[in-house]
Amino acid sequence: MVKIIVLNMKKLLALSALIIYTISVSAQSAKVAIETDSGRIVLALSDRTPLHRDNMIKLVKEGFFDSTLFHRVIAQFVIQGGDPVSKHAKPGEMLGNGELGYRVPAEINDSEYHCYGALGMARDNNPEKASSACQFYIVTGKKYTDQELDAISQKTGRVFSASQREVYKTKGGVPFLDGNYTIYGMVTEGMDVVERISAMPGNAVNRPNTDMAMRKVYLVDEKGEKGRKKKKRK
Repeated sequence: MVKIIVLNMKKLLALSALIIYTISVSAQSAKVAIETDSGRIVLALSDRTPLHRDNMIKLVKEGFFDSTLFHRVIAQFVIQGGDPVSKHAKPGEMLGNGELGYRVPAEINDSEYHCYGALGMARDNNPEKASSACQFYIVTGKKYTDQELDAISQKTGRVFSASQREVYKTKGGVPFLDGNYTIYGMVTEGMDVVERISAMPGNAVNRPNTDMAMRKVYLVDEKGEKGRKKKKRK
């Protein structure tokens, strides 16, 4: 009898974590689609990080990300892109230092964390933890045990909630980055595409040997169509 109760409690905890995880994904506003040669990725931007959301929307509307590369790809960690220099980079050229001349103030909170599929903004070592204006990453990560999460907590001082623990154990992520970078959205479609990009072989600085470009990046509406009005035929 006791064993059955314990098992049910574990299932209930896992279900609760999944519900919270789902609510977190659905509690988003604008959506951004990234078309690549490997397929489409759709990102939902969080209303809890309005500065990062609005900055992303602005750049997307300007067409800034079109033709930029996913220039840093590490399996079981992240894929990173958005460096403006990558648009015209030579094969094998080291990337990651291109910027737009401003930072986005940090919006780090306990609701957004580095779970599988999370969208984060890269940054340098500035003490305010302000984000890059344009370079972002998508989390793949790996699954963690309670013991591993306990070790991370002891090292970083970060306290993981019960629901966060379940997500890190069942879906995975990069928990040791929590509290240091702003997470401002989630992948809602195309994690299989992210995984394919993540698995691409690369050089010593983790740039894929074959360029993986963002062919087109655009806003989408609730129906998943391009977020711009279609021109009427004459």
